[in-house]
Amino acid sequence: MRLLNLFFAIGLLCFFAGCNKVSPPAPFGPLPTERQLAWHELEYYGFIHFNMNTFTNMEWGMGDEKPEQFNPTELDCRQWARVCKEAGMKGIILTAKHHDGFCLWPSAYTEHSVKNSPWKEGKGDVVREFADACEEYGLKFGVYLSPWDRNHADYGKPEYITYFRDQLRELLTNYGEVFEVWFDGANGGTGWYGGANEERRVDKLTYYDWPTTFELVRELQPNAVMFSDGGPDIRWVGNEEGWARPTNWCLLKRDDFAPGVAKDREHLRAGQEDGTHWVPAEVDVSIRPGWYYHTEEDHQVKTLPHLLDIYYHSVGRNGSLLLNFPVDPRGLIHEKDVEQVMKLAAALKADFAENMAKGKKVSASNVRGKSKKYNTEKAFDDDPQTYWATDDDVLQASLVIDFMQPVAFNRFLAQEYIPLGQRVKKFTLEANVDGAWQKIAEETTIGYKRILRFPTVTATQLRFTIDDAKACPLISNIQVFNAPKVLESPVIRRDQQGLVSIAKSDSDTEIYYTVDQSEPGISSLKYSEPFLLNTKAVVKAVAIDPSTQKESPVAVQSFDVSKTNWKLMGEAGTLKNVPVIFDGDPNTAISFASELPADFVVDLGEMLALKGFSYLPDQRQGHSGIIYSYKFYTSKDGRNWGSPVASGEFSNIQNSPVLQQIAFATVDARFVKLSAVTLASDHKKVGMAEFDVVTQ
Repeated sequence: MRLLNLFFAIGLLCFFAGCNKVSPPAPFGPLPTERQLAWHELEYYGFIHFNMNTFTNMEWGMGDEKPEQFNPTELDCRQWARVCKEAGMKGIILTAKHHDGFCLWPSAYTEHSVKNSPWKEGKGDVVREFADACEEYGLKFGVYLSPWDRNHADYGKPEYITYFRDQLRELLTNYGEVFEVWFDGANGGTGWYGGANEERRVDKLTYYDWPTTFELVRELQPNAVMFSDGGPDIRWVGNEEGWARPTNWCLLKRDDFAPGVAKDREHLRAGQEDGTHWVPAEVDVSIRPGWYYHTEEDHQVKTLPHLLDIYYHSVGRNGSLLLNFPVDPRGLIHEKDVEQVMKLAAALKADFAENMAKGKKVSASNVRGKSKKYNTEKAFDDDPQTYWATDDDVLQASLVIDFMQPVAFNRFLAQEYIPLGQRVKKFTLEANVDGAWQKIAEETTIGYKRILRFPTVTATQLRFTIDDAKACPLISNIQVFNAPKVLESPVIRRDQQGLVSIAKSDSDTEIYYTVDQSEPGISSLKYSEPFLLNTKAVVKAVAIDPSTQKESPVAVQSFDVSKTNWKLMGEAGTLKNVPVIFDGDPNTAISFASELPADFVVDLGEMLALKGFSYLPDQRQGHSGIIYSYKFYTSKDGRNWGSPVASGEFSNIQNSPVLQQIAFATVDARFVKLSAVTLASDHKKVGMAEFDVVTQ
């Protein structure tokens, strides 16, 4: 009898085991490699721009700089690592060599390096100190080696490629494990080139023989991912402003791209649904307007609301965030940069402090084979290797979180199980408010991670519906949060008539401002309507929530002389919307077709002592007609211009179209002329959003 019972029990076990044998989902489409999966998990890491440009106040050096100019007084790579670690970053990438060719390590292949600088009497090695600091603080170590070298005499010739690879080998063999090798697309142009002082262009597709270089990286650092416009491992997101598209595929037709070669940047921003390779997006952005340190940008460090926007538009849109610190001439991350990134760290900790979905009752419209292995609990178990899955023929499914009582929330996080491919094409989020379902979001891709922000809603249930997918969806993680409110800085503008307006983003706040450079607060002037300010002044404003007394970051805007009587002359002056370049609104612009050089001539209406000018390129999508190289002239009568008081290039302006501020020796003039010598792209029009002068 006992034997019979034993056989019966074994039979039941076998029966139920057979019932639970559900085949796993098959892989679908291009898949990530192990190195790419490890990179996805990093999510957020730092960039360090510190090099010769730090000491010449440039963004792109010309290559004729002297090693003697590099001389930091308090260089501390451990401070860089400490800041990044405390900010929540997982690694750091260092600009070991930028376009000017100066090397932060004592390269055996050039004299243009730290070995000929006064820093540590030529015996220092920044890369070594940086790698050691990363190891000490448990951070991944990455390197950026510029393919373009404006110093090297052989640039543009086959001999340079050998030099480039020799330096790459030095960096990848002497400093330990590297997690990312960074190649950008700035390749060719004017430069010193060993004294030639000429323009050199290269075929970006063929000159570098990239496949051979990529093989070298694979040989020396098999776990490292490589970055460029088209990978091969991770791609540039197509801008340097800190965002990816809401639709963001990890897929790309990789063979259509190369470093510096991207016919359609929209494919970089959003990926390609029918892409042939797994090439996810990295979102690179600087904490300041420039990538290198400039004293005049000390008051332009990105605010907490801006940094939060960047985080949610990068990590929250299936990308990674590479946040740059322009290290200052001391060799330190500046205090103001540290202050803001620590505010970001604290805000993110608060945003994701409590997962409202944890431990709640969950149900789904479909579970693969009705198996516990793929049920809804797998999306809430904090295990990235498990996931909720549907049957193969089910491409639409919904999951409901029952809070059992009204709960307030404003963040939704979802992740796909990407080792088997990116699948979700469209999804909807709904909340059950007072017994009725209300749509709160309708979005597209998910990928490694998607985080939605929306106005706070109080509901008893939350429904996540996958409306369309390439294959049966696999959801490995779902979380819900109620992030605290963060007030945004007011926006201060002055139009051509001198009227100052201050806009707020939250209707529940009040704005207080000052015009005497004191800090604004509850006892300052309360803003109610635009006011006239036709003199040089600094306006500071803060938004305050009267119910909590919580304050936004202070907005600061410096205004120079009044533009009331300014007139745009010549060909550009015939356009209908000329005043927009004096209206203080960066979202308006003019553009016109013209042969180069194209001139913007301005009558300032009076004689002024000028010491600089500023130019804001067209900020609209497409950035029409951005000026790259320029000449700037002044005149007392509008006829005799003489030699330019300033000339040069707006370095990196195509990728980072921020306000350009140029200083020159003081000169008296009534008329000024900005001459566009070349443009940053092939646009046939010359454009401008804002123009201003700097007076003595």
